[in-house]
Amino acid sequence: MAMVLNEEQQLLKESAEGFFEEKAPITQLRQLRDDKDETGYSMALWQEMVEMGFAGLLLDEEEGGTGFGCVGAGIVAEAMGKTLSASPFLSSAVIAALVIKHAASDEQKAELLPAIAGGEKVLTLALDEGSRHNPEATALKAEKSGDGYILSGLKTFVPDGHVADQIIVLARTSGNAGDRAGLSLFLVDKGAGGLIVDRTSSMDSRNWAKVTFEGVKAAALLEAEGEAMDALEPALDRCRIILAAELLGIAQQTLGITMEYIKERKQFGVPIGSFQGLQHRAAEWFGEVEVTRSAVLKALQVADAGGDIRWFASLAKAKASKTAELATNEAVQMHGGMGVTDEFDLGFYIKRARVLQHMYGDFNYHADRFAACSGY
Repeated sequence: MAMVLNEEQQLLKESAEGFFEEKAPITQLRQLRDDKDETGYSMALWQEMVEMGFAGLLLDEEEGGTGFGCVGAGIVAEAMGKTLSASPFLSSAVIAALVIKHAASDEQKAELLPAIAGGEKVLTLALDEGSRHNPEATALKAEKSGDGYILSGLKTFVPDGHVADQIIVLARTSGNAGDRAGLSLFLVDKGAGGLIVDRTSSMDSRNWAKVTFEGVKAAALLEAEGEAMDALEPALDRCRIILAAELLGIAQQTLGITMEYIKERKQFGVPIGSFQGLQHRAAEWFGEVEVTRSAVLKALQVADAGGDIRWFASLAKAKASKTAELATNEAVQMHGGMGVTDEFDLGFYIKRARVLQHMYGDFNYHADRFAACSGY
C-alpha cells in the first residue's frame, strides 16, 4: 500500500484546503467566539460543506455519500485543523455516521445515513460521563419499559449536543459500571420528554453539551441489547484516526506560521531564524510532523482496508497528540510571550489541540492501549 495520496485524493486535498482558506479562515472562529454564537458554527458554511460532499465522505454512494472513506475524511479534517473551521463535520458526518454504519440495522441506515450526508439532520454521540474517556465506565441506565427503554443518567462533553436533531446514547442495560458487557446504543430525539441539554462553551471556542436524561424514552435501540462495544469500538477507532488528522493539520499550520515569523523577526540586526538553536528545534519539529503524517495516513488507509485497526488507531492518536503538543508549545516559545496574547491566532490552535488531545483517549490512554495491542 503506497504511502501517498492517489490522484482523486490529492484533488480532494487541494479542494478542501482552498475551500476552508477562502470560506472559513480563523477569523470566522474568532467572530463566533466574540459574538458568543449559540449555534457555534455558521449554518451557511455547513450547507456549503454539504454541497461540496464533505458530509458524506465516509458513506458509500448507495448511502447518499461520496465514498472517499476514512482517507477522504482525514484529508478534510486536516484541512479544517489548519483554519480551525467550526462545523458539525466531526460530530455528525464522522462520529455519528461511523457509529450508525457499524451499529444500526439496514433499515435504520437507510433512514439516517442519507439524512446525514444531505445535511438534513445533525446527529451526535453521547459517550463519556466523566473527565476521562472510558466508555466501559458507563453508568447511565436503560431500563426496559413495555416495547421500549427508559434512560436515566448524565453524559458530558457531547459535541454539538445542543443543536443535534438526534443523539446516539451509550447506556447500560445490564451489569455494573466498568463491565464491557451489558452496554447498548440508543437513539434519542431532540426535545424528548425528560431530556435536558445544557450548552457549554469550551476553551476551544466550540459548543459542547452536558446532557441529562430524566426518564427519557429512547426512540430506538441501534443494535442487539448488551453488545454495543463490539460495534462501537471499530467506529471509535476510525473517529480517533480522523481526530489525529485534525491534530496533524494544527501541527502543520503552527509550524508554517512560526517559520514565517522567525524569518522576519530580528534581534541583533539579523532574523532570529538564523540562530542555530532555533534551527535545530525547527528541524526536530518538522521531522515530528512528517513522522506523524506517515502514521496518520497509514492508519487511515488501514481503516479503509478493514480488519483490526486498534494498533494503528492508538498509534496515530498518541503520536498526533504528542506532536500537536510539541508544535503548539514551540510556536508559543518561538513567538515569545506575545504568542499567547489574543492578538495572535496561536492561542486558538493551542486550545483546540488540547481538547482534541483528550477526546476519545489522550496520549496515556492510547500509549497503554498500543502497548497492550503489541503484547506488553
